[in-house]
Amino acid sequence: MAVVPEPNPELASSPTDFTEQEEHWVSVSDLMGGLMMVFLLISVIYMVQLEIESRKIKDVAILYDRLRTQLYQDLQAEFEADLPRWGAELNPDLSLRFYNTELLFERGDSDLNPAFAEILADFFPRYIRILTAEPYRNDILEVRIEGHTSSDWGQGAPVDEAYIKNMNLSQARTRSAVAFLLALDAVQTEKAWLIRHLTANGLSSSKPVLQADGAEDEVRSRRVEFRVRTDADSRIATILQDVR
Repeated sequence: MAVVPEPNPELASSPTDFTEQEEHWVSVSDLMGGLMMVFLLISVIYMVQLEIESRKIKDVAILYDRLRTQLYQDLQAEFEADLPRWGAELNPDLSLRFYNTELLFERGDSDLNPAFAEILADFFPRYIRILTAEPYRNDILEVRIEGHTSSDWGQGAPVDEAYIKNMNLSQARTRSAVAFLLALDAVQTEKAWLIRHLTANGLSSSKPVLQADGAEDEVRSRRVEFRVRTDADSRIATILQDVR
């Protein structure tokens, strides 16, 4: 409760002035008390809103963690028997990596090896059939095809030059892969979905595979990866935007 100052008799020229001064301080006290209640109410409303949005974010995170786990299990069940002979591995982050460089491309070449083309023709329609199934198709933001190289270019090329040349090579390889995949008869019914979601990403040697001692594994660094991105991040961003 606000403390009401004692009226100063010296400032009151008459009993009437004294009464008016007292009423003035009482009204100011009531006003301050009212403002404090308003601020308190606004703070409570804001805290409740933050709690609601926090729960929404948590619910989205849980939903997409379950979706990712289920998608990983479906992909594992579909491809488990094929991965060893393809020289491939599936990871819980939904990346599927083809690392048998002898099957992928000739060194320094962007054309698909016939052996790799055969693998992709078997793999990709089955892969897309799972991704476009009802539980997943509306929650997938991007299907990324990533081309990776080792940091080496040969003949002692400077680091910058090797990186740029490998960037050009990795981009050419992913474009070659995407062109081949989009032309497959088995995926034509999902062509519109693929055009909206399928991307080619040449990453040069920016993400090398490292050995246990931290040294680059040049052979396994030369790889092609398929990655799935869900739109969980964009949904969370939308929730946060609504809070502001």
